[in-house]
This record gives sequence, C-alpha cells and structure tokens, in this order.
Amino acid sequence: MRSVWITGASSGIGEALVREFVKQGWMVLAQARRQERLESLAREAPDRIYPFVGDVRDYATCESAVQVALRHLGRLDAVVANAGISHRALVEDISLAVLREVMETNFWGAVHAIKAALPLVKQQRGWIVGVSSIAGFRGLPARSGYSASKFALNGFLEALRVELYRSGVSVLTAAPGFTRSEIREKALTAHGVPQRESPIAEEKLMKAETVAQAIYRAMMRRQKYLILTAQGRWTVWLNKVVPGLLDGLMYRYFQKEEGSPLR
Repeated sequence: MRSVWITGASSGIGEALVREFVKQGWMVLAQARRQERLESLAREAPDRIYPFVGDVRDYATCESAVQVALRHLGRLDAVVANAGISHRALVEDISLAVLREVMETNFWGAVHAIKAALPLVKQQRGWIVGVSSIAGFRGLPARSGYSASKFALNGFLEALRVELYRSGVSVLTAAPGFTRSEIREKALTAHGVPQRESPIAEEKLMKAETVAQAIYRAMMRRQKYLILTAQGRWTVWLNKVVPGLLDGLMYRYFQKEEGSPLR
C-alpha cells in the first residue's frame, strides 16, 4: 500500500489532501503543529492516518517524521510540502521578523520536508509535491514575503526536477488560486499579529477539497506544473506578455480588498 507524508495537514488544503489520499487507498503521515486538530482528523481513519505533531521549520523534526513514517507505514512513496503562512502589509511597514517567519515556514519548511524524505521517495520512484501559489509566478502587492517564499520554492522545485530527471521521481509544482482556508485569517499583519478576518469573500473561492482532488490527479499524471483557476492561468500568461499592464490591473484589484494597505 502506498504512503504519503503531508505537512500543514491540520486545516485547509492539507486537511483536504489527507482525506483525498485516504479515499484513494493511501496511508498518510499527517503533520502539523496543532495536536488536537490532527488527532481529530486521525479518528476519521485510524488505520490509515498517523498524526505527527511537529514544526517543519526544524529540520531534525522533519527527519524524525521520516523515521515515524518508515516505522508505521513501512515505506514512503510521496511527500507533499504544504505547510505555509501568509501576511498582508506593505514592504515599508512590515517588520523583518515577519518576513523571515514567512520564509522560514513556506520555503525552508518545504526544503526540510523534501530533503528529509528524498532518499525514501527515490527508492519508490515516487512523487514530490510542493504546494506553491500563483504568487510564486507573479508577486502580489502587500504580500511581498509570501510571494518571495513561493518564488524561491518554485525555483527549488524546478532545479530538483532536473536533478531527478533520470531517477523516476516526479516533481510537481502545484499553484492553487485563492482557496477557502484559514490562511487569510491567520495571515500576519505588519507586526506579526494574525489579522483574524479574511479580506476576501470566502464563499466565492475554490474549495480546498477541489484543490486536493486536482493535486492528486496531477500527481497520478506525473505533471510538472498545476496552475489552478482561469484567473490564475491568465495572471501567469499576462505577466509573461504584458507585465506593465498587469501591474495596474493588480493594483486596482487588491486596492478593493477590505482594509487594503493600498488604500
């Protein structure tokens, strides 16, 4: 039976991914920092979901997660580096500590998980998935650190994919658009305090379950990139063709957000 290690598994896309892999017959090592949320999730399929409480910012913790996967699951076919946080503040206002925290989680957290899992994944000729963002292809205003972390992740995954060209391992860069999740409620302000309320109408956004299903399909097809939503694909294309025009479009779009720092 195949097994996968998913980080950031206690909510949003990560939680939906756990359920999707279980539905598809996989064993799952579900990692996050919130023990109660993980234990509640594990109770849905106690013979398939193994909770692991830990912070991806610590490499030793990720190495321990791999050993737990090996002990309980017997093998590791895939790793999905999904853990992430966001922020909303202008560059001139945001503290360097917040920028570092976002980079430590979104970039270094993914690097830690992938590097720790790589030897076992190579043995199975399996899958590496980095959950990136449209912000990894086009920087978003008031989200400079988030954008930088996702650009860095995209470059890391691209280089890794070439390194693994003859290994049989697939590397997928998955870029969801705006998705219903806690990431906006937990997004940090300029001084590192969660903003608590989403500035976007969540009911209009893509469901986390839909994203998880799309990521799983892309994995099975051994795709290199997955860019979700028409808006996301248009954004990536326009940024290549008419980046100056897109600057104005994006400014006006994000200026309309509730409480936008651009106002």
